[in-house]
Amino acid sequence: MSSAWGFLFHPCHIVLYLRGMVAAVKKGLIVKAVIIGSLAIMIYLLMIFAGYPRLVERYYSEGLYPAVCFILHPFFNIFPFSVGDILYLLVIAYLIYVVVTLVKLLLKGRFADAFTRLLAITIRILAAVLIFYLFWGMNYFRPSAGERLDLKDTTFSTAALKAVTEMLIDSANTTRARLTQADLLQNNGTIYHTAEEAIRKLSADSEKFRTFHPGVKPSLLSPLLNYFGTSGYMNPFTGEAQINYMIPVFTRPVTACHELSHQMGYGPEDEANFIGFLAGVNSKDRLLQYSAYYLAVGEFMRTLYFRDSLVNKSLRPRISPEVHHDFAKERAYWVSYQSIAETISGIFYDHFLKANNQPQGIDTYNRMILLVMAKYSKSVLPDSSIKANVGRDQRTTP
Repeated sequence: MSSAWGFLFHPCHIVLYLRGMVAAVKKGLIVKAVIIGSLAIMIYLLMIFAGYPRLVERYYSEGLYPAVCFILHPFFNIFPFSVGDILYLLVIAYLIYVVVTLVKLLLKGRFADAFTRLLAITIRILAAVLIFYLFWGMNYFRPSAGERLDLKDTTFSTAALKAVTEMLIDSANTTRARLTQADLLQNNGTIYHTAEEAIRKLSADSEKFRTFHPGVKPSLLSPLLNYFGTSGYMNPFTGEAQINYMIPVFTRPVTACHELSHQMGYGPEDEANFIGFLAGVNSKDRLLQYSAYYLAVGEFMRTLYFRDSLVNKSLRPRISPEVHHDFAKERAYWVSYQSIAETISGIFYDHFLKANNQPQGIDTYNRMILLVMAKYSKSVLPDSSIKANVGRDQRTTP
């Protein structure tokens, strides 16, 4: 036995073993460096590609993205819960574990191990960024909806803005008056189904609104989303459209359509608001239609306030007491959850949008006004057709 141990711990063998370990570590570092470099180059090439919107439209939005949708959407629609939420929770847990591990390694003076671990984290982050853009994010860089839908005329007078706002207020008042108690007591499943059907109808009416196996589900993180001021989000890694199921019921339908518009491939927030509005006003469901007009009135009145506060003030009495009550109810809801987290997340999201071809940042949400005004001026959605749509005796989708 002693001769065997002597053989194993012979100085020459120990030196060879240590050399082997050093070589393995160097090889591992080289492999990691190569992977990091490769991922960085691919992301860089994607960003160059992003500078050519028409190519993005042809080869990504109308090429790769539909293929991604045909794979992801049917698969994740199988699950009644949000797989993406679970994924995010696992990622958060992993990041906490990584930070704790790195701190322990640094405190123990194991800088080489910490560096190796940091390289591994870098690989995962770069891979996530690449997947984000390949699975959905490149939609931010396609030509604008205004260009694709021929709604590029963004000039309008205050008088025109006032006229459209008046019509939207009247439409909101009318649709709100038609709501029954049963409409306001719709469960989330019914609301989501109605939104999906509205998006499918919009898709069937025009290839410019093509959708691929639309599906919306409640977010498991809704209690947390309240504190971040978030009504819903589209998970770019799983393609799931998710709604904060706790928000006021009259805001849920159009929010669902908004997130389904993202799923459709409309990246910017103003475009998703606009598509959600179109889906809502053309729906036969009373709650969804009111939800769409409610959204539009809020956006137009806000824009009118900054354009001419006196005109905004003159239109407030035109809004019915029921609609006023809904605005007050929604405002109170969000005020009850205001926190520093909302402020921080707002700053982060503002920078995120600016980094992804939305220079207006969070203000992009309010730019749906330009698309709606251009839509009316083009008479693609004439006043008379909307009023006729509102005037029909409509039934809630079962």
